[in-house]
Amino acid sequence: MVTTPTSSHLEENTNSNLHRIPETTTDRGRSGKALAMQRKHEWAVVLAGGDGTRLKSLTRKITGDERPKQFCPVIGDMTLVEETQKRVASELPKERTLFLLNRLHEPYYVNILNDTPTSNLIEQPCNIGTAPAILYSVLKIAAVDPQAIVGFFPSDHYVSDNTKFMAHIRSAFETAHVGQDLVILLGVEPENPETEYGWIEPAESIHGHRRLRRVRRFWEKPCSGLAAILQLRGCLWNSFVMVASARALLELMANATPALYNAFASAMPLFGTDDEPTMMKKLYALLGETNFSDRVLALVPERLAVLKVSGIKWSDLGQPNRVLASIQLAGLRPPWMKNY
Repeated sequence: MVTTPTSSHLEENTNSNLHRIPETTTDRGRSGKALAMQRKHEWAVVLAGGDGTRLKSLTRKITGDERPKQFCPVIGDMTLVEETQKRVASELPKERTLFLLNRLHEPYYVNILNDTPTSNLIEQPCNIGTAPAILYSVLKIAAVDPQAIVGFFPSDHYVSDNTKFMAHIRSAFETAHVGQDLVILLGVEPENPETEYGWIEPAESIHGHRRLRRVRRFWEKPCSGLAAILQLRGCLWNSFVMVASARALLELMANATPALYNAFASAMPLFGTDDEPTMMKKLYALLGETNFSDRVLALVPERLAVLKVSGIKWSDLGQPNRVLASIQLAGLRPPWMKNY
């Protein structure tokens, strides 16, 4: 097994491509062999470890039990995690697609993911926020592929056009291969002054890429008046879909949350062994909840870029009204709506 980068390793070979990133939306000029070698380092993580508490009033009606929304057929016939799996598979290989899960939800995902190798399932003992989930995932990937470029995909989103959405993902991956110090966020062009979303305020464009902007700051769940101003100023909804090199992510987390990073790094020798679940259970019991956006991303706007997503309908399915609006947009009528 390849040794995972430590914080000292991460400081080596830092490139200076932040200021000049070539346009990367096409693969012109590269041989098929070079492109294939590059893509061997592309990974996906489907984030499916949340508890789905905000939508429990609806998901109880759909399934009659306490399963989180990602394991429910909310929009169509497939569960949300299956919809996400299908979307990701159109651009990234199944063998390098991991699922970040909560072991407490095993009764709900065991059948859904029964064709997925156990090595592709990262099972947390409980949910303690997005920072531990992302760190655990990246360390597992970096252990076998230190050159990895990783895309993160929350499993509770509605996307109207998977092909167009994944074209943006392809652009983000191509950019991340060149600018490996960047964390590239997908910012969705807003349709309304939504107060329940996080917003990204773009700064100047990055030379050589017409749709990639630096990040000035984040605005978390603004009031209605501020949200309207943000929309007028060209701010974007934060989708929490992001693409970055494993090295950049580990470096940021080692600097921003050193105690969290060191705790997980100490558990690395047990990764892939029978002792890993027991060790992680002990570790998670000692850790507090940590939000990746607040504790990591918001602290380093200079290391972030935002790629504008337009031409599609997108929604974070966190509220029943958003679910109903997305169903209407999709022109569907799921079986559960007969009794709703």
